[in-house]
Amino acid sequence: MKKLLYFISLILLLVGCSVKKEPIFIKVDNVKILSFAGDTIKLKADAFFENPNDVSGKITTEDIKILVNEVEVAEVFSEEFKVPARNEFSIPLMAHIPTKNLLNTGKGGALGGLLNSLISNKVNVRIKGKLEYIVFGFTKEFLIDKKQEIKF
Repeated sequence: MKKLLYFISLILLLVGCSVKKEPIFIKVDNVKILSFAGDTIKLKADAFFENPNDVSGKITTEDIKILVNEVEVAEVFSEEFKVPARNEFSIPLMAHIPTKNLLNTGKGGALGGLLNSLISNKVNVRIKGKLEYIVFGFTKEFLIDKKQEIKF
């Protein structure tokens, strides 16, 4: 009788906490420069999601690139993020861009990139890649492609 009670409890728990839907990717926003040191620019963005499930999971960054004027200059890094159950949440995405990479992004090479940045005080930034959601062995990829003009 005890075994039957444990078995029924386990089945009810699994059915009640099932993964009904995948999380909903809303947008990438709040792209901004955190600091601008002599040799490195720190860039931050937030990826917004909603999880309609009763269970949590985890999201990892997977090969997300930062492109300035359509030239790859850095990769985004983020720690594995625990997804809250039945909640909206955001994941911070960080990148450290070496200024030497930024200066080589203009059509005229280093000098063209430097002059363009000094004159306009802005760059076109693109965040492109994927985030991976993992729960109970189930994996879902979310593609990111955000373009934004940033002033510094």
